[in-house]
Amino acid sequence: MPSVSSWFGGPRLTGVWRAAVDDHVIALAWAPDSRRVAAAGAGGAVAALAADTGAAVRLAGHAGGATAVAWVDVGTVASAGQDGRVRLHDAATGSERLALDAGARWVEKVVVSPDGAYLASAAGKTVRLWAPDGRLLQDYPGHASTVTDLAWRPDTGELTAAAYGGVTLWAADRAEPAGRLEWKGSVLRLAWAPDGRFLATGDQDATVHFWVPATGADLKMFGYRRKVTELAWDHSSRYLATGGGFRATVWDCSGRGPEGTRPLALDGHDETSKVSALAFQPRGALLASGADDGRVILWRPPSPRPLAEVRFDAPVTQAAWSPDGARVAVATDAGEVIAFRVG
Repeated sequence: MPSVSSWFGGPRLTGVWRAAVDDHVIALAWAPDSRRVAAAGAGGAVAALAADTGAAVRLAGHAGGATAVAWVDVGTVASAGQDGRVRLHDAATGSERLALDAGARWVEKVVVSPDGAYLASAAGKTVRLWAPDGRLLQDYPGHASTVTDLAWRPDTGELTAAAYGGVTLWAADRAEPAGRLEWKGSVLRLAWAPDGRFLATGDQDATVHFWVPATGADLKMFGYRRKVTELAWDHSSRYLATGGGFRATVWDCSGRGPEGTRPLALDGHDETSKVSALAFQPRGALLASGADDGRVILWRPPSPRPLAEVRFDAPVTQAAWSPDGARVAVATDAGEVIAFRVG
């Protein structure tokens, strides 16, 4: 197991298992019951790993490379890749249940609605909505540019799609857009606050855009060194953690929001590194940050002090908490997934 350090009497990180997936782990997702974690490798491999042992069930992969994983239910993994398909797998046996045509060669994202009623995919300029049994429900009109991310709006259940020029909202029962948030720039990542009050986007021009859909207000956060592809909300919708450089910055979004405030700067990663993963503990206070310096650090905002640190021999690519908040899975550029118990 990698080197682990704890400070100030903070939580301990205890290694539970490590497993090999592929040359670069590009996506991680925990099952809703916290009993398995799905991992996708950039080379195309997809696996479901047992939460207690790391024992792997190999799933049908994607020729050319995998891009995303999500859980349809506790026994079904959805994966996307560079073969134009969204594949649904039996997590216990590894057998493929369905292969869905996403409409373009490169499938960027696959996301499952919080209630499990819908599955959505983004491939090129095409966004499609499916039922869990594979029925195509909506083939939304083509976007003006490549769709870079998808997310479900928590309070309305609308599907949100990011592309150059802003964000489009779609309802499951209509082919016309339910709403549009326009901005002349390239949106890379979407993150809704859990209460649905705010939408944050990470952008190509090294900014974070912040929307208040109820009023139509929006603002920008500047000062990032690089394009922002890491966003994470805490469960209370108060704190928004962002990457875009060697440190994680945390905005306090209570009250009227972050306008006119200064973010909390979390210093712990090497100044030459880039934060590559951010994840808040579900229903808890802990934030995990990972970077290409091989470190994963635990924090408890608004405190700026690191609580625990793990060091790997390879850059960190992913970090994901189990839904019960008891474990955090970390993935690296070397193709490993490591699970830690937190306590």
